[in-house]
Amino acid sequence: MFPLSWRTVQKRPIMTGSHLDKVIDSAIARQRIVGTVVLVARDGEIVYRRAAGSADREHAVPMRDDAIFRLASFTKPLVATAALKLADEETIDLCAPVTKWLPHFRPRLADGSTPAIALHHLLTHTAGLSYGFLEAADGPYRRARVSDGLDQPGLSLEENLARIGAAPLAYAPGTGWRYSVATDVLGAVLQEATGMPLPAIVQREVTGPLRMRETAFEVVDPGRLAVPYRDAKPAPPARMGDEETVPFMDGFAHFAPGRIFDAASYPSGGSGMAGTADDFMRFLLSLRTANRAILRAAEVDRTGTGAMTQGPGWGFGYLGAVLGHPKEAHSPQSAGTLQWGGAYGHLWFFDPLADLAVVQLTNTTFEGMAGAFPRDVRNAAYKDFT
Repeated sequence: MFPLSWRTVQKRPIMTGSHLDKVIDSAIARQRIVGTVVLVARDGEIVYRRAAGSADREHAVPMRDDAIFRLASFTKPLVATAALKLADEETIDLCAPVTKWLPHFRPRLADGSTPAIALHHLLTHTAGLSYGFLEAADGPYRRARVSDGLDQPGLSLEENLARIGAAPLAYAPGTGWRYSVATDVLGAVLQEATGMPLPAIVQREVTGPLRMRETAFEVVDPGRLAVPYRDAKPAPPARMGDEETVPFMDGFAHFAPGRIFDAASYPSGGSGMAGTADDFMRFLLSLRTANRAILRAAEVDRTGTGAMTQGPGWGFGYLGAVLGHPKEAHSPQSAGTLQWGGAYGHLWFFDPLADLAVVQLTNTTFEGMAGAFPRDVRNAAYKDFT
């Protein structure tokens, strides 16, 4: 069984994190980020807590440690955990084809064939699916108007599944790795398998047992929601509008920050939740105690480090990237570390060997996820607390 239970996030006297303080102060002073909340836990207890910068720069609202953020892909490990629990209960079978629950979801390869996609492929992003922001402007997902789960408020899950199914697979399932909308498809499977909406499933299986009361597919307290910003280098980060297109890698990511308030928008299993740093730390710390069975399943690299899911040395498991070769990754993290980010400007990791967990939330896309800031936070956390 995968029992989920809540363990109080201890708030013992916070240790001084001199390197972390310098990293955070520098990033804000240099206007690389607008605001952040950083939590560090060692041996199961929080040893560092810092809220810095602004939650709303234009209205001089300071960041607070219980600020609520649009979690983006921090949603994925929560939905994946729900799936692992349902698999353990034999409600779903990770080796079964998606068509068992979604009979009309049959995307094709370029040659017209329709290969079987298993739930295991969805969990590991090896299904052959993609994300529009990873493609050129005229890529197949853009042409099909597939939502990445961050945009197109009001779009239904059924319509987005139809659009995903109309786009060709990038490769045969199980033969490659590509970050994708797979967790949105997984969410649809979970709904069909249980007869429940995805928000209720995640609440029943994960956030409820862990008492993550401020993490949901809605904003529980809009007054604490951090305003989102985007990189505008060399200028300071710019406040996001109702619709934003932000350059990323070789493409563009589309954001609609108001989507989180639109009840007609489908609950995106890959990016649809909002929550706090403390809540997400509860989730990470549960992996070291009552949920070690989930950790054992998650820390297995299902793709091999050749997938380079976070660069050299990184593979992928059921909850996120798995570090196989720290030297190749130029990282102080131990082999077996789990890590992933969120497009609104976040990064988390859990190093089971060092028993170190870090939750870093910002309101600055993409610096907070893929810029120098998360790397600097990671390095400083090891200097201060290991």
